[in-house]
Amino acid sequence: MPATLFIADIHLSQDEPAITAGFLSFLAREAPGADALYILGDLFEVWIGDDDPNPLHQQVAAALRQLSESGVRCYFIHGNRDFLLGQRFARRAGMQLLPAEQIVNLYDQRLLIMHGDTLCTDDAGYQRFRRQVHRRWLQRLFLALPLAVRQRIASRMRNNSRQANQHKSLEIMDVNQQAVEQVMTHYQVQRLIHGHTHRPAVHALEVNHAAAERMVLGAWHHEGSMIKVTPDGAQFIAFPL
Repeated sequence: MPATLFIADIHLSQDEPAITAGFLSFLAREAPGADALYILGDLFEVWIGDDDPNPLHQQVAAALRQLSESGVRCYFIHGNRDFLLGQRFARRAGMQLLPAEQIVNLYDQRLLIMHGDTLCTDDAGYQRFRRQVHRRWLQRLFLALPLAVRQRIASRMRNNSRQANQHKSLEIMDVNQQAVEQVMTHYQVQRLIHGHTHRPAVHALEVNHAAAERMVLGAWHHEGSMIKVTPDGAQFIAFPL
């Protein structure tokens, strides 16, 4: 049966070899045969530029290109960790970059996909930070810095983020229901797929005066997860790494 796969929040890093191994296994065993693979952000724990010679990046790019060349179309939406991932890496990996919000028509089903951080509107501090780091001039300035300087800045920012999140409630860091309903109403969809919150679940709701659902992908910490869309519908699947 035709199938399209969605994943998010893998957070690949050299510090987590088990997650890398699990992801590469997924690309070799689960993904082949699918019509397409959509990666909805935070593929990497951190991204400081396509010129970073990190061997992990080269390994992942090669695995994704092999999948793409086998006939599985690969797409990527930026996350809050890897929003600087650019066309240079995308070409190397054989995947297509998509905008932050994308409508996908699959098997007579209309879906809205995104990373999900823009839905967390109760976290005002994060939303201010997001607006700042998405300024194109600031991104160009950062990418022009020496690699070692970018690494130090990224490390400092990750530490600051961890400290800030320790003092935030889980509710603040989750999506805002009104924001969810607004974006689904705007795009006239009954199914939304996203990641970011690390709260895997399928939520039933009402949008446009009809039954709808919000499907949330999990982070690849202790297990992997994907959403599989077929002509029969959409299914959340968790699996061991």
